Amino acid sequence: MTAQTPAPVERSVVGRCGWATSAPEYVRYHDEEWGVPLHGDDALFERLTLEAFQSGLSWITILRKRPAFRAAFAGFSIPVVAAFTDDDVERLMADAAIVRNRAKVTAALRNARAALDLPEGLSALLWSFAPPPGRPRPETLADVPATSPESVALAKELKRRGFSFVGPTTSYALMQATGMVDDHVATCFRAGVRYPD
Repeated sequence: MTAQTPAPVERSVVGRCGWATSAPEYVRYHDEEWGVPLHGDDALFERLTLEAFQSGLSWITILRKRPAFRAAFAGFSIPVVAAFTDDDVERLMADAAIVRNRAKVTAALRNARAALDLPEGLSALLWSFAPPPGRPRPETLADVPATSPESVALAKELKRRGFSFVGPTTSYALMQATGMVDDHVATCFRAGVRYPD
């Protein structure tokens, strides 16, 4: 279940975070998803998986392949992906529509199995590391950190629970993307948008 997304905004007359202006996919993702609080185990598993696949690549590559990732990974249903076999790994490695990296593919399966074993569920675990509100808003992109104490702690806990490809930078990107932190810069029209609980 997701929070309500903000109403569409005229794209040519508003300020945005600088990273979000170079491609239509970035604009749409920034305006409608990035930073919107996201809950739900499967929804967060999708974001965790995509952030891991993004490692070493540009995010636009992942955005453009996202529909293919959803098809290849059964809509990111944790129980289904957790049951994938070696045959599924080979199927995924032969799928040119996704990023074909064996370490990342096998990590996705391992992470699904680890998520399935969480007594509290993936969503509850991830959100337990969200920092308290009220930290200073970044003024510019240069002020946006790549990690935080919370993302370092989250990465450590995920690894302890059997996850892989979840370092502090990937964990922080996940926190930004899913609204655990709000890193819209001060001049962005999305800065400080409030969402219902």
